[in-house]
Amino acid sequence: MVGAEGPHDLMMCLTGRPGRSNVPAGGWPSLGAAVSKLAGSTNDSCPPFVGLSPKVRHDEWGDPGQPGFLGPAHSPFTPFRGSGKEDIALQGVSIERLNDRKTLLGSFDNFRREVDQSGMMDGLDTFNQQAFGVLTSSALGDALDLSKEDPALVEKYGKGTEKLQLDGCWKRLDQFLMARRLVEAGARCVTLGFSRWDWHSENFKRGREDFPLLDQGLSTLVQDLHDRGLDKDVSVVVWGEFGRTPIINDKGGRDHWPRVSSAVLAGGGMNHGQIIGATDRIGGEATERPVEFQEVFSTLYHNVGIDAQNTTIEDLTGRPMYLVDPEHAPMKELVG
Repeated sequence: MVGAEGPHDLMMCLTGRPGRSNVPAGGWPSLGAAVSKLAGSTNDSCPPFVGLSPKVRHDEWGDPGQPGFLGPAHSPFTPFRGSGKEDIALQGVSIERLNDRKTLLGSFDNFRREVDQSGMMDGLDTFNQQAFGVLTSSALGDALDLSKEDPALVEKYGKGTEKLQLDGCWKRLDQFLMARRLVEAGARCVTLGFSRWDWHSENFKRGREDFPLLDQGLSTLVQDLHDRGLDKDVSVVVWGEFGRTPIINDKGGRDHWPRVSSAVLAGGGMNHGQIIGATDRIGGEATERPVEFQEVFSTLYHNVGIDAQNTTIEDLTGRPMYLVDPEHAPMKELVG
Protein backbone atom coordinates (compact mmCIF):
# COMPACT_ATOMS: atom_id res chain seq x y z
CA MET A 1 0.00 0.00 0.00
CA VAL A 2 1.23 3.50 -0.86
CA GLY A 3 -0.16 7.01 -0.50
CA ALA A 4 -0.69 7.10 3.27
CA GLU A 5 -0.23 10.34 5.13
CA GLY A 6 1.65 10.81 8.41
CA PRO A 7 -1.01 11.58 11.06
CA HIS A 8 -2.43 9.05 13.50
CA ASP A 9 -5.97 8.89 12.15
CA LEU A 10 -8.04 6.43 10.15
CA MET A 11 -9.16 8.81 7.40
CA MET A 12 -7.46 6.86 4.60
CA CYS A 13 -8.63 3.50 5.96
CA LEU A 14 -12.26 4.63 6.31
CA THR A 15 -12.76 6.87 3.29
CA GLY A 16 -9.84 6.20 0.95
CA ARG A 17 -9.26 9.97 0.92
CA PRO A 18 -6.44 12.03 2.42
CA GLY A 19 -7.64 14.11 5.33
CA ARG A 20 -5.52 17.21 5.05
CA SER A 21 -6.42 18.80 1.71
CA ASN A 22 -9.42 19.31 -0.59
CA VAL A 23 -11.84 18.10 2.07
CA PRO A 24 -15.45 19.10 1.28
CA ALA A 25 -17.65 20.83 3.85
CA GLY A 26 -18.87 18.25 6.35
CA GLY A 27 -15.98 15.91 5.51
CA TRP A 28 -15.70 12.82 3.32
CA PRO A 29 -18.19 10.06 4.19
CA SER A 30 -16.74 6.73 5.22
CA LEU A 31 -17.42 3.59 3.20
CA GLY A 32 -20.05 2.47 5.70
CA ALA A 33 -21.91 5.77 5.41
CA ALA A 34 -21.78 5.71 1.60
CA VAL A 35 -23.10 2.13 1.47
CA SER A 36 -25.84 3.11 3.93
CA LYS A 37 -26.81 6.01 1.66
CA LEU A 38 -26.69 4.08 -1.61
CA ALA A 39 -27.97 0.66 -0.52
CA GLY A 40 -30.03 1.50 2.56
CA SER A 41 -31.07 -1.01 5.19
CA THR A 42 -31.72 -4.66 4.49
CA ASN A 43 -34.37 -4.52 7.21
CA ASP A 44 -35.69 -2.01 9.75
CA SER A 45 -34.39 -3.86 12.79
CA CYS A 46 -30.64 -3.54 12.16
CA PRO A 47 -28.71 -0.38 11.23
CA PRO A 48 -26.86 -0.68 7.92
CA PHE A 49 -23.64 0.67 9.47
CA VAL A 50 -22.26 -0.51 12.83
CA GLY A 51 -18.99 0.44 14.56
CA LEU A 52 -17.78 -1.88 17.34
CA SER A 53 -14.82 0.20 18.53
CA PRO A 54 -15.00 1.66 22.04
CA LYS A 55 -14.23 5.24 23.00
CA VAL A 56 -10.44 5.45 23.42
CA ARG A 57 -8.09 8.14 24.66
CA HIS A 58 -6.60 8.85 21.21
CA ASP A 59 -9.98 8.54 19.59
CA GLU A 60 -8.73 8.75 16.02
CA TRP A 61 -7.73 5.10 16.60
CA GLY A 62 -11.24 4.21 17.72
CA ASP A 63 -13.00 6.09 14.93
CA PRO A 64 -15.74 3.76 13.58
CA GLY A 65 -16.21 5.91 10.46
CA GLN A 66 -18.01 9.21 10.07
CA PRO A 67 -21.00 10.11 7.84
CA GLY A 68 -19.26 13.23 6.55
CA PHE A 69 -21.43 15.39 4.34
CA LEU A 70 -24.10 12.65 4.21
CA GLY A 71 -25.30 13.69 7.67
CA PRO A 72 -26.46 11.91 10.83
CA ALA A 73 -28.84 9.49 9.09
CA HIS A 74 -25.79 7.56 7.91
CA SER A 75 -23.77 7.59 11.13
CA PRO A 76 -22.70 4.22 12.48
CA PHE A 77 -24.53 2.63 15.39
CA THR A 78 -21.87 2.33 18.11
CA PRO A 79 -22.94 -0.05 20.92
CA PHE A 80 -19.67 0.31 22.87
CA ARG A 81 -19.26 4.07 22.76
CA GLY A 82 -21.34 5.62 25.54
CA SER A 83 -24.72 4.06 26.30
CA GLY A 84 -25.32 2.61 22.84
CA LYS A 85 -25.78 -1.01 23.91
CA GLU A 86 -28.33 -0.02 26.59
CA ASP A 87 -30.23 2.11 24.09
CA ILE A 88 -31.29 -0.84 21.91
CA ALA A 89 -33.82 -2.15 24.44
CA LEU A 90 -37.04 -0.62 25.74
CA GLN A 91 -36.52 0.22 29.41
CA GLY A 92 -39.95 0.02 31.00
CA VAL A 93 -41.67 1.49 27.95
CA SER A 94 -44.41 -0.47 26.21
CA ILE A 95 -44.80 -0.60 22.43
CA GLU A 96 -48.00 1.47 22.84
CA ARG A 97 -46.20 4.20 24.77
CA LEU A 98 -43.37 4.12 22.23
CA ASN A 99 -45.86 4.65 19.41
CA ASP A 100 -47.39 7.57 21.32
CA ARG A 101 -43.96 9.13 21.59
CA LYS A 102 -43.35 8.51 17.90
CA THR A 103 -46.57 10.34 17.04
CA LEU A 104 -45.62 13.27 19.27
CA LEU A 105 -42.16 13.40 17.76
CA GLY A 106 -43.71 13.41 14.30
CA SER A 107 -45.80 16.48 15.14
CA PHE A 108 -42.70 18.34 16.33
CA ASP A 109 -40.83 17.25 13.21
CA ASN A 110 -43.57 18.59 10.94
CA PHE A 111 -43.15 22.00 12.58
CA ARG A 112 -39.35 21.88 12.40
CA ARG A 113 -39.42 20.82 8.76
CA GLU A 114 -41.32 23.97 7.84
CA VAL A 115 -38.51 26.16 9.18
CA ASP A 116 -35.56 23.92 8.27
CA GLN A 117 -33.35 25.30 5.52
CA SER A 118 -30.44 22.89 5.85
CA GLY A 119 -32.03 19.63 4.75
CA MET A 120 -31.03 18.00 8.06
CA MET A 121 -34.62 17.03 8.85
CA ASP A 122 -34.64 14.49 6.03
CA GLY A 123 -31.60 12.85 7.58
CA LEU A 124 -33.16 12.84 11.02
CA ASP A 125 -36.30 11.21 9.62
CA THR A 126 -34.21 8.26 8.41
CA PHE A 127 -32.31 8.16 11.70
CA ASN A 128 -35.55 8.10 13.70
CA GLN A 129 -37.01 5.33 11.54
CA GLN A 130 -33.93 3.22 12.20
CA ALA A 131 -34.16 3.91 15.93
CA PHE A 132 -37.79 2.82 16.15
CA GLY A 133 -37.04 -0.28 14.09
CA VAL A 134 -34.22 -1.26 16.43
CA LEU A 135 -36.35 -0.71 19.55
CA THR A 136 -39.24 -2.83 18.29
CA SER A 137 -37.12 -5.82 17.23
CA SER A 138 -34.64 -8.07 19.02
CA ALA A 139 -32.46 -8.65 15.93
CA LEU A 140 -29.70 -6.18 16.83
CA GLY A 141 -29.61 -7.16 20.49
CA ASP A 142 -29.52 -10.84 19.56
CA ALA A 143 -26.60 -10.26 17.17
CA LEU A 144 -24.56 -8.76 20.01
CA ASP A 145 -25.58 -11.51 22.47
CA LEU A 146 -23.01 -14.26 22.03
CA SER A 147 -24.83 -16.54 24.47
CA LYS A 148 -27.06 -17.33 21.49
CA GLU A 149 -24.09 -18.66 19.50
CA ASP A 150 -22.66 -22.19 19.41
CA PRO A 151 -20.36 -22.34 22.49
CA ALA A 152 -17.75 -24.31 20.54
CA LEU A 153 -17.53 -21.55 17.94
CA VAL A 154 -17.39 -18.85 20.63
CA GLU A 155 -14.44 -20.69 22.17
CA LYS A 156 -12.75 -20.99 18.77
CA TYR A 157 -12.90 -17.25 18.24
CA GLY A 158 -11.69 -16.64 21.79
CA LYS A 159 -12.50 -13.72 24.03
CA GLY A 160 -9.31 -11.68 24.25
CA THR A 161 -9.48 -8.72 26.63
CA GLU A 162 -11.65 -5.63 27.01
CA LYS A 163 -8.78 -3.71 28.61
CA LEU A 164 -7.88 -0.65 26.56
CA GLN A 165 -4.26 -0.56 25.42
CA LEU A 166 -2.88 2.76 26.73
CA ASP A 167 -4.47 5.34 24.40
CA GLY A 168 -5.50 2.68 21.88
CA CYS A 169 -8.16 0.03 21.46
CA TRP A 170 -8.89 -3.27 23.18
CA LYS A 171 -7.92 -6.81 22.11
CA ARG A 172 -11.41 -8.30 22.03
CA LEU A 173 -11.60 -11.40 19.87
CA ASP A 174 -15.34 -11.83 20.31
CA GLN A 175 -15.91 -8.64 18.28
CA PHE A 176 -14.94 -10.62 15.15
CA LEU A 177 -17.82 -12.99 15.92
CA MET A 178 -20.15 -10.06 16.65
CA ALA A 179 -19.28 -8.61 13.25
CA ARG A 180 -20.30 -11.82 11.49
CA ARG A 181 -23.55 -12.01 13.48
CA LEU A 182 -24.32 -8.37 12.68
CA VAL A 183 -23.89 -9.01 8.97
CA GLU A 184 -26.25 -11.95 9.21
CA ALA A 185 -28.72 -9.72 11.09
CA GLY A 186 -28.68 -7.20 8.24
CA ALA A 187 -25.75 -4.82 8.73
CA ARG A 188 -24.06 -3.86 5.46
CA CYS A 189 -20.82 -2.56 6.96
CA VAL A 190 -19.19 -3.31 10.32
CA THR A 191 -15.96 -1.69 11.51
CA LEU A 192 -13.84 -2.67 14.49
CA GLY A 193 -10.51 -1.74 16.04
CA PHE A 194 -7.94 -4.07 17.54
CA SER A 195 -5.14 -3.25 20.00
CA ARG A 196 -2.60 -0.44 19.62
CA TRP A 197 0.14 -0.71 17.01
CA ASP A 198 2.24 2.41 17.64
CA TRP A 199 5.30 0.47 18.72
CA HIS A 200 8.11 3.00 19.11
CA SER A 201 9.67 0.60 21.60
CA GLU A 202 9.59 -3.12 22.48
CA ASN A 203 8.49 -3.99 18.95
CA PHE A 204 9.29 -7.70 19.22
CA LYS A 205 7.75 -8.21 22.65
CA ARG A 206 4.51 -6.57 21.57
CA GLY A 207 4.47 -8.42 18.29
CA ARG A 208 4.69 -11.77 20.06
CA GLU A 209 1.70 -10.73 22.18
CA ASP A 210 -0.55 -9.18 19.54
CA PHE A 211 0.04 -11.02 16.28
CA PRO A 212 -1.17 -14.44 17.52
CA LEU A 213 -4.36 -12.85 18.89
CA LEU A 214 -5.11 -10.95 15.68
CA ASP A 215 -4.38 -14.10 13.67
CA GLN A 216 -6.80 -16.13 15.81
CA GLY A 217 -9.69 -13.67 15.46
CA LEU A 218 -9.16 -12.99 11.77
CA SER A 219 -8.52 -16.56 10.62
CA THR A 220 -11.52 -17.83 12.58
CA LEU A 221 -13.72 -15.15 11.01
CA VAL A 222 -12.59 -16.00 7.48
CA GLN A 223 -13.10 -19.73 8.05
CA ASP A 224 -16.50 -19.05 9.64
CA LEU A 225 -17.59 -17.01 6.62
CA HIS A 226 -16.56 -19.85 4.31
CA ASP A 227 -18.33 -22.45 6.45
CA ARG A 228 -21.55 -20.42 6.29
CA GLY A 229 -21.36 -19.78 2.57
CA LEU A 230 -20.82 -16.06 3.12
CA ASP A 231 -17.34 -15.84 1.59
CA LYS A 232 -18.69 -14.59 -1.74
CA ASP A 233 -20.88 -11.93 -0.11
CA VAL A 234 -18.77 -10.56 2.74
CA SER A 235 -15.49 -8.71 2.17
CA VAL A 236 -12.90 -8.38 4.94
CA VAL A 237 -10.13 -5.76 4.97
CA VAL A 238 -7.45 -5.35 7.65
CA TRP A 239 -5.05 -2.40 7.62
CA GLY A 240 -3.72 0.62 9.47
CA GLU A 241 -3.02 4.28 8.78
CA PHE A 242 0.62 3.81 7.73
CA GLY A 243 3.59 1.45 7.91
CA ARG A 244 6.57 1.38 10.24
CA THR A 245 10.21 2.24 9.62
CA PRO A 246 12.30 -0.58 8.18
CA ILE A 247 15.07 0.33 10.65
CA ILE A 248 14.74 -0.64 14.33
CA ASN A 249 15.38 2.34 16.63
CA ASP A 250 17.53 2.38 19.77
CA LYS A 251 14.49 1.44 21.92
CA GLY A 252 13.83 -1.73 19.94
CA GLY A 253 10.87 -0.11 18.19
CA ARG A 254 9.83 1.14 14.78
CA ASP A 255 8.65 4.65 14.00
CA HIS A 256 6.12 6.11 11.54
CA TRP A 257 6.62 5.25 7.86
CA PRO A 258 3.82 6.40 5.51
CA ARG A 259 5.82 5.54 2.36
CA VAL A 260 4.66 1.92 2.31
CA SER A 261 2.30 -0.24 4.37
CA SER A 262 0.26 -3.40 3.93
CA ALA A 263 -3.30 -4.69 3.86
CA VAL A 264 -5.02 -8.07 4.07
CA LEU A 265 -8.14 -8.76 1.99
CA ALA A 266 -10.44 -11.78 2.22
CA GLY A 267 -13.88 -12.90 1.09
CA GLY A 268 -16.01 -10.90 -1.31
CA GLY A 269 -15.68 -13.48 -4.06
CA MET A 270 -12.18 -12.11 -4.72
CA ASN A 271 -9.25 -14.06 -6.17
CA HIS A 272 -7.10 -15.00 -3.18
CA GLY A 273 -3.92 -16.92 -2.47
CA GLN A 274 -1.65 -14.19 -3.81
CA ILE A 275 0.60 -11.34 -2.78
CA ILE A 276 0.10 -8.16 -4.79
CA GLY A 277 3.09 -5.84 -5.03
CA ALA A 278 6.54 -5.97 -3.48
CA THR A 279 8.96 -3.81 -1.53
CA ASP A 280 12.73 -3.58 -1.50
CA ARG A 281 14.60 -6.04 0.66
CA ILE A 282 14.19 -3.96 3.84
CA GLY A 283 10.51 -3.15 3.35
CA GLY A 284 11.13 0.56 2.91
CA GLU A 285 9.86 1.34 -0.60
CA ALA A 286 7.39 -0.24 -3.03
CA THR A 287 9.30 -1.71 -5.95
CA GLU A 288 6.47 -3.26 -7.99
CA ARG A 289 2.69 -2.84 -8.28
CA PRO A 290 2.12 -0.16 -5.62
CA VAL A 291 -1.55 -0.16 -4.59
CA GLU A 292 -3.44 3.06 -3.78
CA PHE A 293 -6.05 3.16 -1.01
CA GLN A 294 -8.74 4.21 -3.48
CA GLU A 295 -8.10 1.10 -5.58
CA VAL A 296 -9.00 -1.02 -2.57
CA PHE A 297 -12.12 1.08 -1.95
CA SER A 298 -13.14 0.75 -5.59
CA THR A 299 -12.78 -3.03 -5.17
CA LEU A 300 -14.80 -3.11 -1.95
CA TYR A 301 -17.60 -1.06 -3.51
CA HIS A 302 -17.53 -3.37 -6.54
CA ASN A 303 -17.97 -6.36 -4.23
CA VAL A 304 -21.27 -4.95 -2.93
CA GLY A 305 -22.51 -4.07 -6.41
CA ILE A 306 -21.61 -0.37 -6.51
CA ASP A 307 -19.70 1.09 -9.48
CA ALA A 308 -17.56 3.54 -7.52
CA GLN A 309 -15.93 5.07 -10.59
CA ASN A 310 -19.26 6.27 -11.99
CA THR A 311 -21.45 6.64 -8.90
CA THR A 312 -21.76 10.07 -7.29
CA ILE A 313 -23.37 11.39 -4.11
CA GLU A 314 -24.22 15.03 -3.51
CA ASP A 315 -22.30 17.06 -0.95
CA LEU A 316 -23.81 19.82 1.19
CA THR A 317 -23.80 22.26 -1.73
CA GLY A 318 -25.56 19.82 -4.05
CA ARG A 319 -22.38 19.13 -6.00
CA PRO A 320 -22.05 15.50 -7.15
CA MET A 321 -18.95 13.83 -5.67
CA TYR A 322 -17.44 10.56 -6.86
CA LEU A 323 -17.01 7.76 -4.34
CA VAL A 324 -13.44 7.37 -5.62
CA ASP A 325 -11.53 9.33 -8.21
CA PRO A 326 -12.54 7.82 -11.58
CA GLU A 327 -9.03 6.66 -12.44
CA HIS A 328 -9.11 4.15 -9.58
CA ALA A 329 -10.66 0.97 -10.96
CA PRO A 330 -11.31 -2.20 -8.97
CA MET A 331 -8.10 -4.21 -8.68
CA LYS A 332 -7.91 -6.53 -11.68
CA GLU A 333 -5.86 -9.04 -9.70
CA LEU A 334 -8.78 -9.49 -7.30
CA VAL A 335 -11.90 -9.13 -9.44
CA GLY A 336 -10.64 -9.54 -13.01
